[in-house]
Amino acid sequence: MGPPAHSPDECNRMSNTPLLDRVRSPADLRGMSLDELGDLASEIRAELLRLVGRHGGHLAPNLGVVELTIALLRVFDPPTDTIILDTGHQGYVYKLLTGRRQLMESLRCDDGCCGFLHRRESPYDAFGAGHAGTAISAALGFAAARDRRDEPDRKVVAVVGDGAAGCGVAFEGLNSIIETTADFILILNDNRMSIAPNVGALSKYLTRIISGGLYNRFKRKLRSFVLRIPRVGPSLRRVIHRVEEVVKGLLLPPTLFEKLGLRYIGPLDGHDLASLIHTFEAVHELRQPLVIHVITRKGQGYPPAEASPEDYHGISAGTCVVGKATRAPGDENGAAPMGTFSEAFGEALARRMARDAKVLAITAGMCSGTGLRGIRQQRPERLFDVGIAEEHAAVFAAGLAAAGFLPVVAIYATFMQRAVDYVFHDVCLQELPVVFCLDRAGIVPDGPTHHGIQDIGMWRSLPNLAVLQPADGPELKQMLNLLLDRGAPAILRYPKASATPLAVPRRAPLEWGRAEVLREGTDVSIWALGRESVSALEVADRLEAVGVKARVVNARFIDPLDVDLLENCARAGPVVTLEDHCVRGGLGTALAEAAAGSFPLNLLRRGWPPRVVLWGTVAGIRRRYGLQPDRLAEDITAFLRSGTRPPHGR
Repeated sequence: MGPPAHSPDECNRMSNTPLLDRVRSPADLRGMSLDELGDLASEIRAELLRLVGRHGGHLAPNLGVVELTIALLRVFDPPTDTIILDTGHQGYVYKLLTGRRQLMESLRCDDGCCGFLHRRESPYDAFGAGHAGTAISAALGFAAARDRRDEPDRKVVAVVGDGAAGCGVAFEGLNSIIETTADFILILNDNRMSIAPNVGALSKYLTRIISGGLYNRFKRKLRSFVLRIPRVGPSLRRVIHRVEEVVKGLLLPPTLFEKLGLRYIGPLDGHDLASLIHTFEAVHELRQPLVIHVITRKGQGYPPAEASPEDYHGISAGTCVVGKATRAPGDENGAAPMGTFSEAFGEALARRMARDAKVLAITAGMCSGTGLRGIRQQRPERLFDVGIAEEHAAVFAAGLAAAGFLPVVAIYATFMQRAVDYVFHDVCLQELPVVFCLDRAGIVPDGPTHHGIQDIGMWRSLPNLAVLQPADGPELKQMLNLLLDRGAPAILRYPKASATPLAVPRRAPLEWGRAEVLREGTDVSIWALGRESVSALEVADRLEAVGVKARVVNARFIDPLDVDLLENCARAGPVVTLEDHCVRGGLGTALAEAAAGSFPLNLLRRGWPPRVVLWGTVAGIRRRYGLQPDRLAEDITAFLRSGTRPPHGR
């Protein structure tokens, strides 16, 4: 079980970071000895455990890049030099060392520190990101801009890791480097989630040689001398180059990068500060496209995270991380420790797979987060984890469906947005039976890059695609089976939240394209999407206390929409929509479009505003935009009394 967890105050008292206390900017690292930098790495790990234990966030990835980040900031000089970290969730150490230690005390808090790199937060954050695979392409943009401005002393560094190297967009960027610039540094942070050649003494020795200044100066002078030899110079240079490539091909790791025109250096031990600093200092003087392959260990320095990096990739707030990863009662999204939608999905899919050999599961590097861990353990031959490659997942599923299988694709809603065109072109146009199950459909603490609140409008625009959202776990299970039986393209979306059954006496059977009335009322109809049915029922209670009788409708289907029930509600009185989604393009928009030109609809839409919704606690974000039950009841009461419509969202 490990030692008992400590309270946040106890964790604060345990922190002792005299070296980290001295760091106000990367310049402070340049005055420290190598021994001091090693001690600083230990202090940073202690600080990460304290901060993430208190606020939640990404732990194992940041523990793995401590030395790498120290070495980068010791040698390179942002913001003069440009450093772009792929995905950004490995940026906590970078933030601590670029003047944001105090800000990190509000990590993931309302109006606090972003859990990712954010351009408005600091001039050190050259490019913001929360989705994987973008660093190479973005860094190439910076490199091309630098070249256009003729600023040769500025270095551009892309740090790619934690699975991002497997993204299609990363390969596209990789293929474009030599066509874009002659001066570029790509650091491949290999933490066993991408490629992983062996690290050995010979490789270290050869890397020291080929990255050393003496070797490179000699190489440049030799080539220049050879080219001056009349007639035979160019031919002799080609012979020397061939011999060099043969020798390096025999002694070094595979030369994929060099075939793309990139000089490969590595692999380096990503926790050896001396080696990292020496190599970075050497390549800082070079002017050519480079790949530096660095081997790191996710969770480094914290044994539980080293042993189980998947569990410690991201953890919830409220408990100091000591011993075993824990989830505080009621997690960061208000979900109970058990009975989440993710778990309900995993259970439902496992049962269906047990009786239907045609059902296969696909995910994109998020097996545990989507509730598929049990299937991975029990039926690994029927689960395909394609890595961070959502587009491939969609087309792969289409191929399986065309070949007679029933693929179920489980991906977070925000990441599935990357594959919209493939869902349209390869699934919808061919009417293939692929079910896309979108977890985290709604607000999450990580902020705008991870909120699943923009996607309904995208899915509603596609032909032949049904879009459903369950209100609780039992309904999710029914919907999954209904969609698999139907055998057509579909989206099933649900939040990271408790899937406890709704507290209503009776439930209507699930019928295709039909909404469900959870509570009758005569003064107003509240149409709720998915788990917002819980809030709608509470709002109805508050309204009843002031003499307003509200009908509560669980929409169930966004497309096809229950237009008959909507018309019935609209003719009876005002209609309010409540959704954990942007009001633009969501359920409210669907109702307005359905009524347009057919019947009058006095509609109040309540959801997230059509602008960027920042990070924070889910409860805090709801308070900020007036989406807690008491405020909703006040808005609806005012709407009914005045007949005017308050602004959509806030």
